[in-house]
Amino acid sequence: MYIEGAANLSRHVKVVDALNVFPVPDGDTGTNMNLSITSGVKEVKQNIQNDSSKVAAAFAKGLLMGARGNSGVILSQLFRGFSKQVEGKAEITANDLAEAFERGVETAYKAVMKPVEGTILTVAKDAAKHAVKTAKKHDDVVYVMEETVNEAKTSLKRTPDLLPVLKEVGVVDSGGQGLVYIYEGFLAVLKGEELSEVSTAEEISMDNLVKIEHHNAQSHMATEDIEFGFCTEVMVRIQAEKTSKNPFVETEFREELSQLGDSLLVVSDDDLIKVHIHAEQPGEVLTKAQRYGELINIKIENMREQHTHLLDETKEAYGQGASTDLPNKEKEKSEFGIVTVAMGDGIANLFKGLGAGVVIEGGQTMNPSTEDIVNAIEEVHAEKVIILPNNGNIIMAAEQAAQVVGEKAVVVPSKTVPQGLAALLSFNPTQGLEVNAGMMKDALSTVKSGQVTFAVRDTNIDGVDIKKDDFMGIAEKKIVSSGPDILEVTNQLFKQMIDNESEIVTILQGEDASDEQTTTLVQFLEEEFPDVEVDVHLGNQPLYSYIISVE
Repeated sequence: MYIEGAANLSRHVKVVDALNVFPVPDGDTGTNMNLSITSGVKEVKQNIQNDSSKVAAAFAKGLLMGARGNSGVILSQLFRGFSKQVEGKAEITANDLAEAFERGVETAYKAVMKPVEGTILTVAKDAAKHAVKTAKKHDDVVYVMEETVNEAKTSLKRTPDLLPVLKEVGVVDSGGQGLVYIYEGFLAVLKGEELSEVSTAEEISMDNLVKIEHHNAQSHMATEDIEFGFCTEVMVRIQAEKTSKNPFVETEFREELSQLGDSLLVVSDDDLIKVHIHAEQPGEVLTKAQRYGELINIKIENMREQHTHLLDETKEAYGQGASTDLPNKEKEKSEFGIVTVAMGDGIANLFKGLGAGVVIEGGQTMNPSTEDIVNAIEEVHAEKVIILPNNGNIIMAAEQAAQVVGEKAVVVPSKTVPQGLAALLSFNPTQGLEVNAGMMKDALSTVKSGQVTFAVRDTNIDGVDIKKDDFMGIAEKKIVSSGPDILEVTNQLFKQMIDNESEIVTILQGEDASDEQTTTLVQFLEEEFPDVEVDVHLGNQPLYSYIISVE
């Protein structure tokens, strides 16, 4: 069921991406949902069992660690609640299915700080409510799923009435559409049917999509010393005869293993325990895990050997020969570490220059997953970690990652690169974690953010007529200018963003913008706003010709 649900979403990724409200080249809702659910399916395939609750739990685990973007995180929470509701149920009745959908909705709503109606949440809620109502009258799983799909489709059609921006653009909610495709896949399996490929009409409607090269969401590698030398992964199939004498308590087991290494992840349910840890004595990890059941899927890798090989290759690439001067003393953790997300090597260098320890390559077109951010937190190798997402669609995954690693990590919810830079400038290493987080959050409101990109389709938003391939000036989340001339569009954006209190304008030049265009823009600012200081950096970010900060 889960596999076909994911497959049906995958077949319609472009359709879902095309429903993004803003016509910017970051149609990523479908992509994020697809990557997230693919992670869930991968976990299912590794844990094939003839037990509905176990399969649901495996699916939920994979979704949790693979969740990307807001849509992916919400999807992971929907099925986290679903799996909790069907715990211990090898077979699911119609009523079980309905209640599981309802539990999933409750879990997802709790995970979102400010739930917005007219989104995937509404579609899931309406479908679940109808499923519960139907299950009270019909004890037929197929019929209940069919009614769930029908109500999800009906709810999806209502989303423009609940979210005005959807009605203005003339689309339904993208996340809700993705969920409908998943539910349709579920229904097809239950009915023994095969779903058709994307229709010709749908393919034609995709003609206005540009091809976007997705940058790797995590192309960073640490060169610091390795404190714990063996990457150890093991899965434990819990055995009752062992746990009856030695009860398994996840929190206590996690605390026990934390003494053996770092990069620790422990995920469990009633039947399986999954452990990932970087340890110096992997045998101790296996011994402790074996107290609870049978060891399966064991993988141990010597990271020092891998790291030395990588160093040697790097030295040879630069004509320096192999390294013979590796330090003997293991490096201690620093007090603070900053993890941030950015696209473009120029922007990444800016963050590093201001003290960021790890910069995850990601952003609009490729949101890093929860697991990517967890890995970056461990890589920064610090006692206290501050995460700067720099994108509203990454905040939930960052918060989920912080929860996974525990109290040592906090998220400063920066929604743009300018906000992230302003926050980092306010960091004070002499202060504590909470104090710094507070100061950095306050700094977010001190900067205005703007972007210049191109439109991927014709539309009209907030009274602005937009033509495919035209440039657009976006102030915060509002499109304020549009046209074929990038200089005119950017100058109009400047006029919207700069006021009498503005002092500094920072321009981050993208990979598609020319030095000549940037020089012309600077001249405009110097003539139009002579009291404002202008600072220019080569950001090399894709898709966005300019990112603008006004302070």
